[in-house]
Formats: sequence, C-alpha cells, structure tokens
Amino acid sequence: MEKSKADLESSVNPEGECNQDLLADESDSRPTWGSKAQYILAQVGFSVGIGNVWRFPYLCHQNGGGAFLLLYLLLLFVIGIPLFFLELAAGQIIRQGSIGVWKHISPRLVGIGFASCVVCSFVALYYNVIIAWSIFYLANSFQFPLPWTNCSETANQTVPETECDASSPTVHFWYQKALHVTSSIEESGGLNPALTGCLFAAWVLVCLAMIKGIKSSGKVLYFSSLFPYVILFCFLIRALLLEGAADGIKIMFTPKISILGDMQVWRQAATQVFFALGLGFGTIIAYSSYNSRHNNCHTDGLIVSGVNFLTSVLATLVVFAVLGFRANSITQKCIARNMKLLSDLVSNGTISPENFRNFSELPAIHYSAWYEELQNDTREHLQNWNISNCRVEDEMNKGVEGTGLAFIAFTEAMTLFPTAPFWSMMFFFMLLNLGLSTMLGNMQGIITPLLDNFQSLRLLCCSVGFLLGLIFVQRSGNYFVTMFDDYSATLPLLIVVAFEAFAVAWIYGADRFLSDIENMLGWRPWHIYSYMWRFVSLGLLLCLLLASLVFMFLKWPTYRAWDPQTVRSILPPVMSLPAAPRLQQGAA
Repeated sequence: MEKSKADLESSVNPEGECNQDLLADESDSRPTWGSKAQYILAQVGFSVGIGNVWRFPYLCHQNGGGAFLLLYLLLLFVIGIPLFFLELAAGQIIRQGSIGVWKHISPRLVGIGFASCVVCSFVALYYNVIIAWSIFYLANSFQFPLPWTNCSETANQTVPETECDASSPTVHFWYQKALHVTSSIEESGGLNPALTGCLFAAWVLVCLAMIKGIKSSGKVLYFSSLFPYVILFCFLIRALLLEGAADGIKIMFTPKISILGDMQVWRQAATQVFFALGLGFGTIIAYSSYNSRHNNCHTDGLIVSGVNFLTSVLATLVVFAVLGFRANSITQKCIARNMKLLSDLVSNGTISPENFRNFSELPAIHYSAWYEELQNDTREHLQNWNISNCRVEDEMNKGVEGTGLAFIAFTEAMTLFPTAPFWSMMFFFMLLNLGLSTMLGNMQGIITPLLDNFQSLRLLCCSVGFLLGLIFVQRSGNYFVTMFDDYSATLPLLIVVAFEAFAVAWIYGADRFLSDIENMLGWRPWHIYSYMWRFVSLGLLLCLLLASLVFMFLKWPTYRAWDPQTVRSILPPVMSLPAAPRLQQGAA
C-alpha cells in the first residue's frame, strides 16, 4: 500500500512536533531474531516469570478463586491486550528501544523511555537476587535427606535448635541457614558469603546469555522458556496423584462472587494483569524492535497474552494441588494428635465417652464437621486442653504469599514427596529458568535503548548490576528485596504506561497510529483498538493510578522482620511514613 505525500514528509520539525511517518527505514542494519519461534519464546519468557508461580496463585486464593480468574480474564481483554499490542506495534514500526521510540514520536516524549529504563534497572537489581536464592536452594537439593527436612542439632549433637523446634525446619532453614537474617533493616550484618557467590553466578549467567545480543539470548530462550513447562506438567501429574490434591484444587475454583463488589480486588486484578505482561518496562518494545517489518505483531500479542494467562492457570493448579497435599498432611497430623489427647482425657474420666469419636482413619472433613457440631461449652472445654479444630482450609491459608510460597510452603510440601531431592532439584531449576528468561527481558529493556544511543554496554551493565546488587545479599538483604518489590516500581510504571497510551492515542493520534500499522502489515487492525487506547484502557489506567495513590496514603510502609525471640515475622515499629502499596511485577 503506497504512502501519501503527507506520510513521506520530514519526521520531526524544529519545534518537536509529532512525526508524520513513524515507519523506520527498511534498509537499516538492525539485527533481527533468528526465527519467529525465538521471538515468541523471548516475549513469553519475559512475561511468564516467578510471579506466575507465587503471586497469581496467592491472589486467586485470597480473592475468590474462580471469580478472580474471570475478573482477571476480563481485565486482560480491556487493559492488557490493547496496551500490549500498542507496545509491540510501536517497537516494530520504529525499530528502536524505548528511548528511541518515544523520541521518534516527539523529542518532548523522550522522558518516557528514560523513565521505563530506570524502573527496569531497579527491578533487575533485586530480581536477580531471587535467581540467586534459587541457585542456593538448587545446590542444597543435592543432599539426602534435604537439609530443611529436619531440625539440625546444637553443638552437643543431641538437642534440636530451639528456634527451629518452635517454628519448622523449612522456616528455620530459610531465615537462619539461607539468609542468616538480622532482626531489622538497620542491622546490616555484613555480606552473606554463600548468597554473594550465588548472586555472582546469576549475573554471570545473564551476561553469558546476552554477550552477543539477541543472537545468543534468543538461543538460550529455547531452553529457559520451554523447560519450565516440562517441569510444571511433571509436577501437575505428580501432584494430582497425591492425597489431598483435590482439596486444594477445589479451594482454587470455589467462586466467591461477593468479592466482585470489592474495589480492592479490582485493583489487585488490574495490577496483576499490568505486571504479568510486563507493560512499561521497555522490554516488549525492545524485543519487538528486532522484528522484520511485516511481522504480524497483532497475532503475536494475542498469542503471548493467551500463553501468559494459561501458564498462570497451570501454575496455580500445580501450586494448589501441592499445597492441598501439604495441608492434608498437616491436618491429619493435627487430628492424630487430638485423637491421642481425647483418648487420654476419656481414659482418665476428664470428658465423657460420648464426646469422643475416632477420626484417625477418616478424611479430615469428618473431624471438622464433628468439631463444629459440638456445643459451645464442650468446645471451650476442649480448647482448654489445646484440642482445636483441624481444617484443610486453615492450613491452605498459611504461607502462600511471596517468598513464603516457594521457599517455605512449597519446600515443606516437597519433603513429603517420595524421592524429595529429585523434585526439589526440578522445582528450583524451574525457578532458575523462569527467573533467567524474565531477567534477560529486563536487561534487554535496559540495554537496547542504551545501545541505540551509547553503543556496547552489556558487560558494564552486568558488572554494575552485580556491585549494586550486593545490598540485597547482606544479612538484612531480604528486607531490602521486600521494600524494593513493594515500592520501587508500581507508581512509576503506572505513570509510564499511562503516558505511553496518552502519547499514542491523543498526541500522535490513535487513528494515525493504526494507519501506520496498516502501512506496515498491509491490513488495518480492528478499529476497536482506537476506542480502547483513547478511552477504556487509558481511563482504567488512570483509575488504577488514582486507587494506588489513595491506597498509598492509607497504607503505612511496612516490612516483616524475623524475630528469633517470638520465632515469627513481625512488623517493626520504625516505619511510619505513607508509601506505595505492594504490587508485584508478573514477569518477575
């Protein structure tokens, strides 16, 4: 399709007005992906990250199960896909990184690219620490039994450590063996040697994968993007065969329709869509800029968005099946303990025999139903003897958020698997690959716009990233990871994407942008995108931004610190200023 005379005029005038033609010169020497498969795997690898394994399952469980899935899918169509397509098209049309794209549209918009590059840098710093944690656990998985299966013993080799005995072996291993954590963020405690070495290894992996640009990182992504799916399917098959897996999946899909009236749930679902696709990081634009001119970026957007959603559902199935097994095992132990106490109380005449039934060989739901039917005074009497209800649902509510899911609850569940070290190795190798593919995307979002402007900086970026990342492998480093995860990216990314949508929809013009896509692809995308970019998606973005600002002023900044005296995480009283809410990135 031929361009009109107006389309061929000078791109930017001296006053910095918008370009008349966004299409880059087709004869430029920019490298391209080795194949379409490499490109799709790169986009999928970036958007599908560790957050799909722990953040999405947590939100699904806490916010209505099946109802949250439907809400997420709705918001994916009205926010995620239109804005994802916008970034894909912008990168492919102009064929530059995020800085160059917005500078090409108008020099006054170059700050959008720099802002996304800076935010991407902050996320990359702490995200690689999560990869380092995975490397540490992977290395420790080659032991039998696993080192977090039982409490280690004190110096005299006879008495288990008190702190471990009061919490659990997995909790103790995480805080005291892996992190060597301090009691507050003010206490540095010095560098953790083991994690420092793991962080160095993580940055070496990233650097080697990117040393030759997309030619090397594209080949790495064949493995790092596909291998996690093999492991997820293996875990799903294994988990479905475990006792209690059905209980976990039932809880996952049990809808709580009442949550649809809660604006906080809408905010969380919209934010998860936003971060799951990795909008605003510049990586989508960077990856797309290496495409050939006539690549069908519209179909790419639908494929990647669909794969991301299905992966979240698959990971949630695996997580809830495994946690259902874990919860069932813990509940059965609780019932067995209570049955022993009840039997002793009946034997010495403390309670009457009619208040005792043996549920040791029955499913946990029978004990729970019996306990709930007891009269209040009988139940209070039993509670005085430390005999409480044992419910699978209560155990499912424990330890399913953030790092607690992967490094505490999931590791505890795997100790109950036959051949536990094998499954532990597979799980943490999967986390390593998920993290690596997302980390490569983060680095591409930083390096591509810099290379477009300042030439080769790959090794320098990785070296600086490692040095700055040392703050996260102090003994207090976990608290810095939490604070960065909570407060470093949420509002900046919302603002960046809102400006992106506004720049295309209102400054450059949504219809003009669709015309450029038509000139590039040879056919015009659906006109509904024009309305979505101008009104629906942009309006919802602004509502999300406003809700986040309101929540920021209502929520005090917090981080949970490990207290060895009480053997639990507590909220230190030192933080007292308003701050941004906790909203995680999905590709991380």
